[in-house]
Amino acid sequence: IIFLILLLPGGVFSSQLQNVRNSPEDKDRIFSELATAATKVTSLESDFVQERYLSMLEDVLISRGRFYYKKRDRLRWELTKPVSSGFAVSGKKAKRWDGKSSRTQTFEVYRVPFIQLFTDQVFAWATADFKQLQKNYKIDVLSNSPVDLKLVPIRSQEKKYLAHFRIAFAADASHVNTVEVHETGGDFTRIRFFNTIINTPLPNTLFD
Repeated sequence: IIFLILLLPGGVFSSQLQNVRNSPEDKDRIFSELATAATKVTSLESDFVQERYLSMLEDVLISRGRFYYKKRDRLRWELTKPVSSGFAVSGKKAKRWDGKSSRTQTFEVYRVPFIQLFTDQVFAWATADFKQLQKNYKIDVLSNSPVDLKLVPIRSQEKKYLAHFRIAFAADASHVNTVEVHETGGDFTRIRFFNTIINTPLPNTLFD
């Protein structure tokens, strides 16, 4: 599930959270603002750092990479350090690669469940489809400037491993700055996005 897509420009959650009322009206207004901002984004590229915190390890596992999105059904998630690997999706087709073996596989997206889950989540967030998201998560607004959301899973199968996750947006709500995924056992993953560029031409060859 960082595998999902997710503050301030700098990438840490604000310790000064606003006291936000989570009334249906407040939520609808904030969700509407996010949806409006999402309509203005046609492409996005960003560097990211992924930090994995495991109770069994003293050291944080850190990996780095780059993320690309092109409206409305193309994305690329690429790890560059400590190893080279990743996957790309174009419509219903996908490919993944492993830098160590130089192998590349192509397949239908639905055949690899974690990639299907990842793409469904990214595309839902990219379009700010809160009607769909609220079918699967209880969403609380922790702050509205910038927007900081906490999502708790509703589905029993997801609740087995996911306690909650947080998603914090940039000040203009155009993109996500930080994602935290908290597992039921206490381990968690933080992904910080930076050097984000919006609405520049991205060649389709990135995703094919």
